[in-house]
Amino acid sequence: QVQLVESGGGLVQAGGSLRLSCAVSGRTVSSYAMGWFRQAPGKEREFVSRISHIEWSGSTSYYADSVKGRFTISRDNAKNTVYLQMNSLKPEDTAVYYCAATGRSWRGSTEAGEYDYWGQGTQVTVSS
Repeated sequence: QVQLVESGGGLVQAGGSLRLSCAVSGRTVSSYAMGWFRQAPGKEREFVSRISHIEWSGSTSYYADSVKGRFTISRDNAKNTVYLQMNSLKPEDTAVYYCAATGRSWRGSTEAGEYDYWGQGTQVTVSS
């Protein structure tokens, strides 16, 4: 059984940084394309970033326009962990952040419905 556990959330001032981690157990993280999503109160879950399966020959990472240039997704296969480095944080980045894994597509997806496994989420709060 695949389990995803996020960590690294917290309270930070605008302009600050956080690094989220998503530890994968049950299968190796290299077996999946991984994604990060977030959900703010009263809003739908939205795509943040994805990183492709290691066998994908195209562009390996992709970002929502709202975080492009500020967030960086990466994977450490040795640690079976995916990261989301978040810089220049803004109050509008406040949300619960979720990592997800999909075995359906090597490229990964921006659609939450394409992911098979989800973590429990970690809260990120950015104060102004």
